Amino acid sequence: MTIRFFTSRRRGDDDNPPTSPTSPTIAEDTPLLRSESSSVTARYAASATDRLPGPAPEPSLGWKRTTCIVFSMWALIFLQASNMSGISTTQSTIAADLDAYESAMWFTSAYMISMSSVAPLAGRLAMIFSSATMVLLSSSCFAAGALVTAVAPTFAVFILGRVMLGIGSGGIMTLCMILVIQLTSKKRRGLWIGLTNAGFTLGVSAGAVVFGALLPVIGWRLLFGAQAPLAALAGLGVSLSIPHITTDENAKDKTTLQKLAGLDYAGAVSLTVTIVLFLYGLSGTIQLLPICISLITLVAFLIVESRAGDPVVPLAVIKSRGVLLSCFSQLGFMAARWTVLFYAPIFVLAVRGLSPAVAGSVLIPTNAGFGLGGLIVGILHIRHAGSFWFPSLLSLALFSAALLALAFVSNATASVGVYVAVVFVNGLCTGAALNYTLAHLLYLSSPDEHFIVTGLLSTFRGFAGSFGTAIGGGVFTRTLRDALTEGFEQLDGGEGLDKVREKLVTVLIGSPAVVWKEGVLTAAERAVAVFGYERALVVLYTSTAATCVLVLIMQAGTGWTAPVGQKEEDERFEEAAAEEDRAMEA
Repeated sequence: MTIRFFTSRRRGDDDNPPTSPTSPTIAEDTPLLRSESSSVTARYAASATDRLPGPAPEPSLGWKRTTCIVFSMWALIFLQASNMSGISTTQSTIAADLDAYESAMWFTSAYMISMSSVAPLAGRLAMIFSSATMVLLSSSCFAAGALVTAVAPTFAVFILGRVMLGIGSGGIMTLCMILVIQLTSKKRRGLWIGLTNAGFTLGVSAGAVVFGALLPVIGWRLLFGAQAPLAALAGLGVSLSIPHITTDENAKDKTTLQKLAGLDYAGAVSLTVTIVLFLYGLSGTIQLLPICISLITLVAFLIVESRAGDPVVPLAVIKSRGVLLSCFSQLGFMAARWTVLFYAPIFVLAVRGLSPAVAGSVLIPTNAGFGLGGLIVGILHIRHAGSFWFPSLLSLALFSAALLALAFVSNATASVGVYVAVVFVNGLCTGAALNYTLAHLLYLSSPDEHFIVTGLLSTFRGFAGSFGTAIGGGVFTRTLRDALTEGFEQLDGGEGLDKVREKLVTVLIGSPAVVWKEGVLTAAERAVAVFGYERALVVLYTSTAATCVLVLIMQAGTGWTAPVGQKEEDERFEEAAAEEDRAMEA
C-alpha cells in the first residue's frame, strides 16, 4: 500500500518555491533533504503512473529548515555521545561529593542500560506518533534528566537523573538514524549516515576532554545543568522543522488518546525488563541470576508479541534471518570495537608509561578513522539502494585483521607510528563497516519495518559496550593476574605469593598508572608488570579477533538478496525515480 502525506503550507515555508503543475507529486517518503537531481527515494514510494489526486503536497524542505535540522540533531548527538565518555573525568569528583565511591560504576551503567532499553521502543513509537513528536519527547526527557542530575543531593537521585538522561539518549540515538532514512534520498543516505556517525564519534572523543576542562571552572552540577537548555532548544528546533509524519497507516487518523490506548504495553514492558535484567547481569561482576531471569522474560515477550494485535516488534522482524543475524553480528563487532576504545589507553599508561592525558589522546586517531571511514564509503559507494553484502564482509574482515595486528604492536618495543597507524585503520574499518551493514540491513528488510529494525540495531550496538567490557574485561583481568602472579613467583624464587605481593597484584590490576609511578616498584617489579600487561593485551586482542570469525559468519548468513517480491518492487521504484529525475532536470 502506498502511503502519502498531504499538508497545507505552514508558516516559515516561504523559503520553499511553490509547486508547479509539472512538479512531481511528493509522497510521504519523498526525501526532504535532497538535491535537485534526486526525487523520490523511499522503497515504497508511488510509481510515476500510480498517484492519487489531492491537495498540493508539501514541497522539499528549504535551506533554513534543513540547516536547523542538521545542526540541532548534531547538537543532540554530541550531548548524547559525550555523556558516555564525559562521566569518566567527572566520576571521582561526583563520588566524593555524594559519598558514593563504592557505587561509582553505576554512574555509567545506569546511563548505558536505560539507553539500550529504550532504543527499540523509540523506533516503533516513531511510526505511531511521528519522528518530530518523538524527538521532542526524547530531548525533553534528556533535559529533565540533566536538571535532576545537576541538583541531585544524594546518590539515588543522581542515578535517577542518569536513567532519565539514558532514556532520552536512547530515543535520540535511534531517531537520528530514522530521520536519515526518512528525510534523505538513497543516493545521499550513505553520506548522511557517515555524518551522523562522525557526530557520534566526535561526542565520544571530545566528551571526556570537554567535561574534564570545564569541571574545575564551573563544577559538575552546572556542567550537567547547562545541558538542559541546549537539549530542549535542539529538540524544539528539530520538531518544528520537520513535518509530523505518521508512517503507521492504522494510526494515521487516530487521536492521541486512541494511539495511547492501542499501544502494546505488555510487549513494551516485557522487552524493557528483558534488556534491563540482561545488561544488569553484565554490569561489573557478571551475575548469572539476572541473566537467567532475562531469558524467562524474553520467552514471555515472544509469547506476548505472537498474540498482540499491534506488536512492538512484529513477528516478521523476529523471524527474519537477515535482521536477526545482522543484529547479532553488530553485537559481536561493536563489542570487539569497545575493547580497543577501553584498552588502548591502558596500553599507553601501563606499557609506555605516559601520562593519562597522553593515554586519552591515543583515541584521537582511531576515532578520526572512524568518522572518515563512514564518510568515505557514504560519499563514494553507498549512493543507491541495494545489497552491500560483500562490502560489509570485506570491511569486517579488515577490521578483524587490524584487531589482530594490535596484538603484535601492543608492546614496549613496537614503533609508536606503527601503533597509531593500526588503531587508525581499525577505526577506519569500523566506520566503513557500520555504514555498509546498516545499508545492507535496510535492503534486507521491508520499508515498513525500517524504523523498527533501526531501533533493534541501536539496541544491539548499545549491548556491545556492556558485553565487550564484561567479557573482554574478564579475559584481560584473568590473564593479567596469572601473568603477574607467575612473574612475581619467579622473581621471589618461591611457589606462592605473600600477602604483600597479593596486595601489589590487586593494585596493579586496578590501577595501570601505578606501573610507572615513582617509588612504588623496583626495576625488576616494573619489568614483571609491563610483561604482564603485554601478555594480557596479546591474549585479549587475539581472542577478540578470533571471535570476529563468528561475526563474519553471521554477517555472511544475512544473505545478499532481498525478501521475495521486494526486488521487483525496487526495480519498479528505480524506474519511477529515474523518470522523475529526468523530468526535473528538463
